[in-house]
Amino acid sequence: MSERKVLVVDDEIHIVHVVAIKLRNNGFEVISAENGAEAFERACEEKPDIIVTDFQMPVMTGLELVEKLRRNEATKNIPVIMLTARGFAIEDEQKKALQISEFLSKPFSPKELLRSIEDILYHEKIKNQNAEVEVTH
Repeated sequence: MSERKVLVVDDEIHIVHVVAIKLRNNGFEVISAENGAEAFERACEEKPDIIVTDFQMPVMTGLELVEKLRRNEATKNIPVIMLTARGFAIEDEQKKALQISEFLSKPFSPKELLRSIEDILYHEKIKNQNAEVEVTH
């Protein structure tokens, strides 16, 4: 089985570094970006299994990134975990419309993030298997 690929997006390089170490130690391939614009390019090139993005970043925010990902055929179904440094209010409707899998508040534990990534990818795998079964019947 090939490594699962995670795109980690944050303008705070130390957060990217800590998250990357935790994920690599657990068998993930990690690619990174410093802002939403760079992340969108990397997502289109690399097709990660999941994206972990900060909310507040220069150039393009995490929310703008997710909006752009959802409008692109190649990236529209990639699960996203949003990290936020402040208790910002995002409407449930917007969260649902953008299909954001989970929000984690900073500071977060890398262990908690890893568990969220594992859970989301597991549920995506089950959902995809069920979709394949429906197609073959």
